[in-house]
Amino acid sequence: MYNLVASMAKQFSFGRNERLKSRKLIEQLFSEGKNIVVPPYRIYFLLNDKNPTAQHSLFNIQFGIGVSGKNFKKAIDRNKIKRLTKEAYRLQKNELKETLNANNRQLNLFFIYTVKELPDFNTVKEKVKLILSKLIKLINENNPSNS
Repeated sequence: MYNLVASMAKQFSFGRNERLKSRKLIEQLFSEGKNIVVPPYRIYFLLNDKNPTAQHSLFNIQFGIGVSGKNFKKAIDRNKIKRLTKEAYRLQKNELKETLNANNRQLNLFFIYTVKELPDFNTVKEKVKLILSKLIKLINENNPSNS
């Protein structure tokens, strides 16, 4: 019973190493990466082949989120949006992770919340699901083994 709970917890985790924190990687993502818009988010992503020598290559996905201080003056509101987005992402990222593993690819991902209204969790979850399905489609289209 404990092993089942532990494996489920591991499956839906969002650990420290999965967070996009490196300034160098973030700058590379914004300068070289592509972006898609799914209101209320603008998503920047950079798809790479897996490099086993790189320190950050142990994890297929590194994820970050930003919310503008111009749109939300109160930190409590910015933090709530980040929390909701991280939770929706955490619960739905497994299919994307499996696709990256199958294609031997790595993804840096950054969400920017662009709307001026506070969202509810169901809306965020629905939008994150749509974003992740678009990314899976893009990964499968750009798979070098399909060419």
